[in-house]
Amino acid sequence: MLQRNQRIDQLVGDHAAKLSAQLQAHREQLFPPHASKELRKFTSGEAADLIGVKDAYLRKLDIDGKGPSPEIRAGGRRYYSTDDIMELRKYLEQGAKSPGTYLPGRRDGDHLQVITVINFKGGSGKTTTAAHLAQKAALDGYRVLAIDLDPQASFSALHGYQPEIDLLDGGTLYDAIRYEDPLPLADVIKKSYFTNLDIIPGNLDLMEFEHDTPRALSARDGEMFFTRVGTKLAEVEDQYDIVVIDCPPQLGFLTMSALSAATAVLVTVHPQMLDVMSMCQFLLMTSNLLGVVADAGGDMTYDWLRYVVTRYEPGDGPQNQMVSFMRSMFGDHVLNHPVLKSTAISDAGITKQTLYEVEKGQFVRATYERAMESLNSVNGEIETLIQQAWGR
Repeated sequence: MLQRNQRIDQLVGDHAAKLSAQLQAHREQLFPPHASKELRKFTSGEAADLIGVKDAYLRKLDIDGKGPSPEIRAGGRRYYSTDDIMELRKYLEQGAKSPGTYLPGRRDGDHLQVITVINFKGGSGKTTTAAHLAQKAALDGYRVLAIDLDPQASFSALHGYQPEIDLLDGGTLYDAIRYEDPLPLADVIKKSYFTNLDIIPGNLDLMEFEHDTPRALSARDGEMFFTRVGTKLAEVEDQYDIVVIDCPPQLGFLTMSALSAATAVLVTVHPQMLDVMSMCQFLLMTSNLLGVVADAGGDMTYDWLRYVVTRYEPGDGPQNQMVSFMRSMFGDHVLNHPVLKSTAISDAGITKQTLYEVEKGQFVRATYERAMESLNSVNGEIETLIQQAWGR
């Protein structure tokens, strides 16, 4: 309880320090001994599903001494790391009849896919959707750069970072897009524990861009704010197939700059009336502000825009009505598959993990498989859109 004459800024600061210390202790308990995340190994069945071959074929490759050797555990079970899976993809691609069968990324002439994941309202599953999209694309053989543009840094936390501890000296996208002495983008990119997935984490420093930009606009000096993200991505464009940007839940200068750099937009929607009403305001504001950016020379052409229904409960009548309402208005712009509300996804989040990171045995099998099928279906639709943008 706030005591009379007690300064609220000091009280809030005290609470923040206590919470930070507890979160760090929680991280050390979850990921001993160095409080850093490591990715589990995948069963041969999981590896085969990811690559698109039969489990028996992987076994034959191992017996013939072709490709990486899996780890053999009790009962002769074979386990592959994500490095192993990538090596298998490279080996199988050499003998593939069609190019891109096992390495589906960019070819000559294909442009970098920059996907911004946005919503105005918190709780829409934006960060969860962005994390599962980035990780699944990496597991599928794409070279992925994930950017946490949200100062709340939930995406970073999900990938093992505690911003107020790990990013004391900076290391966010702000360092690369700031107006004074910006760093090369390569200096803020960090390797993740996922093969093929690099990350630019976020923290409160990103808010500085919101404060700096009005001053830069008034000075009318240098590059326009909405081109800064795209210009920086061009520095590393040849190193990646896909960029996934988790935007803040507000339409500030950061989000507008990300939207200007994007080739595709994914809008997460929780199918309830208040959320859809909030999205309406968000879309109106987005249209108005991006129209101004376009008039100032910003590129507003996109390969695709899709709405993805999140935290969906099939047995909820009002939610079904809202989904039907959206489909009647937006048609094919709504993805066919929703992200189901699942205890498997929320329980994985308690340990700062996605569903792709946890072992199936930690959950009721039917619950896990239903959630995984939902996520894979959504990400599969998005992959199809990416391939179509490349003319395939």
